[in-house]
Amino acid sequence: MPFVPPDFRVPGTLDGPGFILVPLGPQHNERDYDAWTSSMDHIHATPGFGSSEWPKAMTLDENLADLVRHGTDFEERTGFTYSVLEGVEVVGCVYIYPSADPGHDADVRSWVRASRAELDEVLWQEVSAWLAAEWPFEHARYAARVS
Repeated sequence: MPFVPPDFRVPGTLDGPGFILVPLGPQHNERDYDAWTSSMDHIHATPGFGSSEWPKAMTLDENLADLVRHGTDFEERTGFTYSVLEGVEVVGCVYIYPSADPGHDADVRSWVRASRAELDEVLWQEVSAWLAAEWPFEHARYAARVS
């Protein structure tokens, strides 16, 4: 069974208050690398990342390979990763992938860089509404943010 129906039109962007989501790609490598390497402890403390093996130390070239993999997933419709941009600056990412949990059809995670921590809850609210309005998932798992 495909992750999304064959006729589903995958959203290309999400315009949020002061940010935009765009598909993550190799063109974001240096800015993406700077965002997460400057915020590893913050990301690990973000709901949904506590037990994750990522982020971990990587080279810029290893990050590029990871971005290429995410781009391939997007093209093949097996997973969708978006950069969170403020202007041209990468301030986070959103990941939408199939869930291994039989009670959920998608696992969604997002992070923002430590210097933009206040954006985390806003991003979660905007992405949650976007998932409900524009995506075909009935039971997406996306760790709640608590104010």
